[in-house]
Amino acid sequence: MIRTILVALDDSPRAPSVFATAAEIADRFSATLRLLRVVDMPPEFPAAAHSGVDSLAAVLDKRARAELSALAGAHPRARIEPTMFAAGDPARAIIEASDELDVDMIVLGSHGYRGLDVILGTTAAKVANQATRSVLIVHARPDRDSGGGAP
Repeated sequence: MIRTILVALDDSPRAPSVFATAAEIADRFSATLRLLRVVDMPPEFPAAAHSGVDSLAAVLDKRARAELSALAGAHPRARIEPTMFAAGDPARAIIEASDELDVDMIVLGSHGYRGLDVILGTTAAKVANQATRSVLIVHARPDRDSGGGAP
C-alpha cells in the first residue's frame, strides 16, 4: 500500500513532469505527497555569499519555496503535507528524509549520465541504489516535458 510519497524536486525544466507523475500516483492510491527541495550551495562560492540578510542561501531558499508552491498550486487535488527543505548532498538528503518521514515511495527525476556522472553516478542512481524505500525515477519524454528532452 502506498500511503506517503516523497517527491524530490529540483529546479530543472523536468520538475513539473516529476511532480505531475507523483500527483497522479498519489491520486490513484489516495496517498499524501511530501515535497522536498535540496538546496546545495556550491563550495566554490565565496564566503560572503553564505552570510548576510541577502545571502545566496536565503535567495535560493526563497526561490525554491515559490517554485514548489507554484507546482502544488497547479495540482489542487493533491494532498500535500508540509514541504521540506534541506541543504547539502541531494542523494543523502533525499534518503535521510525518506527514512525520517517513513515514506512508502520516493519519486524523483533522472538527468541521465553525462561527464563525471558516469564515474560518480547521478543523484537518482545513488538514491535508487541506497534507499530503503521503493524509488520511481521519472525519465525525460520529449513529447511531454517542457524541457524538450534530456538537458
